[in-house]
Amino acid sequence: MPSSNPLPPKENALFKRILKCYEQKQYKNGLKFAKQILTNPKYSEHGETLAMKGLTLNCLGRKEEAYDYVRRGLRNDLKSHVCWHVYGLLQRSDKKYDEAIKCYRNALKWEKDNIQILRDLSLLQIQMRDLDGYKDTRYQLFMLRPTQRASWIGFAMAYHLLKDFSTALRILEDFRKTQAQKSTFDYEHSELLLYQNMVLHESGALQEAIQHLDRYADQICDKLSVLDTYGHLYLETGRFKDAEAIYRKLLLRNPENTEYYKLLQDALQLTNPDDKLKLFEEYREKFPRAQAPQRLPLALASGEQFKILVDRYLRKGLHKGVPPLFVDLRSLYKDPEKVEIIHNLLHQYINSLKTCGNFSLSESELPNEPASALLWALYFLAQHYDYLGDTNKALEAINAAIDHTPTLIELFVAKGRIFKHAGDLIEAYKWMDEAQGLDTADRYINSKCAKYLLRANLVKEAEEKCSKFTREGVTAMENLNEMQCMWFQTECALAYQRMEQWGESLKKCHEIDRHFSEIIEDQFDFHTYCMRKMTLRSYVGLLRLEDVLRSHPFYFKVARCAIQVYLRLHDKPLTDDSEQQEHNTENLAPGELKKLRNKQRKAKRKAEMEKQQAAQAQEKKEHHNKSRQQTEAELDAPPQDELVPEKLERTEDALAQATKFLTPMQQLAASNIETHLMAFEIAIRKGKPLLMLQSIKRAYRIDPENAILHSCLVRFLTFLGKAGTLDLAVSQVIQTETKSIFQARDARQMNAQYLARHGRSLPARLEVARMMYLLDPSCQESAISLATALDSGLEEVNLKNCSSVLLALVNGDFGSCEAQAKDYKTRCHQRFPYALIFGFPVPESLVALASSENNSDSIHNHENCIN
Repeated sequence: MPSSNPLPPKENALFKRILKCYEQKQYKNGLKFAKQILTNPKYSEHGETLAMKGLTLNCLGRKEEAYDYVRRGLRNDLKSHVCWHVYGLLQRSDKKYDEAIKCYRNALKWEKDNIQILRDLSLLQIQMRDLDGYKDTRYQLFMLRPTQRASWIGFAMAYHLLKDFSTALRILEDFRKTQAQKSTFDYEHSELLLYQNMVLHESGALQEAIQHLDRYADQICDKLSVLDTYGHLYLETGRFKDAEAIYRKLLLRNPENTEYYKLLQDALQLTNPDDKLKLFEEYREKFPRAQAPQRLPLALASGEQFKILVDRYLRKGLHKGVPPLFVDLRSLYKDPEKVEIIHNLLHQYINSLKTCGNFSLSESELPNEPASALLWALYFLAQHYDYLGDTNKALEAINAAIDHTPTLIELFVAKGRIFKHAGDLIEAYKWMDEAQGLDTADRYINSKCAKYLLRANLVKEAEEKCSKFTREGVTAMENLNEMQCMWFQTECALAYQRMEQWGESLKKCHEIDRHFSEIIEDQFDFHTYCMRKMTLRSYVGLLRLEDVLRSHPFYFKVARCAIQVYLRLHDKPLTDDSEQQEHNTENLAPGELKKLRNKQRKAKRKAEMEKQQAAQAQEKKEHHNKSRQQTEAELDAPPQDELVPEKLERTEDALAQATKFLTPMQQLAASNIETHLMAFEIAIRKGKPLLMLQSIKRAYRIDPENAILHSCLVRFLTFLGKAGTLDLAVSQVIQTETKSIFQARDARQMNAQYLARHGRSLPARLEVARMMYLLDPSCQESAISLATALDSGLEEVNLKNCSSVLLALVNGDFGSCEAQAKDYKTRCHQRFPYALIFGFPVPESLVALASSENNSDSIHNHENCIN
């Protein structure tokens, strides 16, 4: 590379050796050569050498020195493309992609045709989804290197991602013409043809896509993709006969693919359930051992026909001993008639197996079933009753199964699950621990046991349980964080939230948020790889997945937890510990004060010991990381700020932090009503009427009869009534946009009308009662009576909803009402005898949960303590 400040031959040779050492990752040798140049007084401030020394230091982990040298080199030679490029590489290593793009652009001002800088710039542009900039950069690379495959592919893909399909297709076709087919099995050429067909398909040129496949099908190695593509194209173009032939061919290859059956029905244009059942009967005879054609008809059949089919399916499953048989059939339980049929069949099986050893007394001439058939029938029956909410009968069935075979792990897992659904989390984890003790090498059972421990708020015990399968030398919690074990961290966050350890809960939420950021950053390595290996369809799929990554349920769950915690911290900020202690000790007697001081001293000593142990663990971790850095040959990731629970829970602006978690959900989970209900909670605390309006309008479009949305609407009207005079423009917007929602009704009228429409729903009653008390505290008795009534015709009376009512009473949503809360708990205890929340006394963790819930302005979502 020509330098803007050239070195004489001797020093220039040394500089080239620095570049070579950097490429070969011989960083220490590179520093020696840089020192030889910089010790010469004439070249002690040579910009490009200083920049390369800084880049080499960065690879050795000496980041601060690296930035000093690179900036110093840049100041001494602002016209050097090398200095700007190196500065961009440093910014890229710190994940500051926007800054790195600026540096690369500055480098191109002085060296506009530098291939390496253009390649690096294109990678950052596709990473940041600057598609217009990516298109321009790929065009420059294409003009500079028109013979390279990557130049053509990158240029075409830029237009494809911008949805300029015609240009992308023209480039791909021109490129295809330049390629000489090397052999019959050229997988890279095959992938190019499939990608070309994918672009044709997305452009809407379906007939051209079919013709393209007809022309090049022989050159494509992935025959399954060819058939799949043909099938979709034929269906979309209305060539149903051709589509039928394709999907029948695909079913011969894989009769277990449920999607093929659905597409074959579309190709045959079947709408009558009887015709669909005949199709499944055909394939059941053709593939008697295939499960899909036996299971899929169960969703379509009804009455006597369903009984015949499900009887056959159940007998086969129980005979073979299929543990997930109930999970397989659980979707059928939406139909009460089917539930009744299954219920009767199960009892018939158990009675017959006990009496004559087979599934039917009327078919006594049949050979006897294996002894395990009765065991699996009892196992299924226990899950059946558990799903229907009959805990006593479920326990009776599972206990009979355990008596039959006390060494089967699945039975103990099922018993633990029954107790979990009944609300007894302590007993649930005990039985899960019993299951884990039967096979300590089973990672799945170990994970389930840890999950149940976390549901019971036993975080330390869960960590110890997981330590059996984590790396030695580091704590289990740390190793699980490294492995991005998000289910564990999510459950930890929820457990800490229930225990009111807000800082620890937020730490877990931020750790998971960082995992998603890391996943997005990890795609950087695939931009060049996928184009080099020609996995173009998978690459486009990866880019589209990364664009919606935070729509994943893991992120939604943890973001909801973080928002709830931040709203709690905003409503009730934590007080300073020293102030709280002084306030608490003012009125203590001397003896009690002495005891308190002794207790504090012991706690201090314990904290110091834990701090010392943590320091030793940190030292080990640093030693481990240092040794790993020496072996890894890549730029260091930027050091992330340490997540300190004490700092997180004492944030200065809790609502701003909550908004950071909310923003991705508004973009990617806009179809979930909870997103907009949480947005309302943040907006009402900020006092932003237009943001409140936006959230309730979006939620209203999804579900206008949602109970929590109803309370948000009432509170919005209450807010407007107390807000005084709003800005004229704001007032006009609100009046116009809410006309169809409020229909000139006030808050009391809306509440009364909503109760009239949904008076049989327990969640609706709870929200109406809350609003009654909010609008008029003198209606406390009426509101409590409405919320706590357990009429015989009341709907949705389940453990989750009844727990929400109790927590609202304990929480103070209806003011002081200890007597009513106790009475309600007694009545619920009779209905849910196993639920700890209705036991006496209420467990401390659940009291903590109740007190942690906000007042009537909070998100009314308590499912974490039940599910």
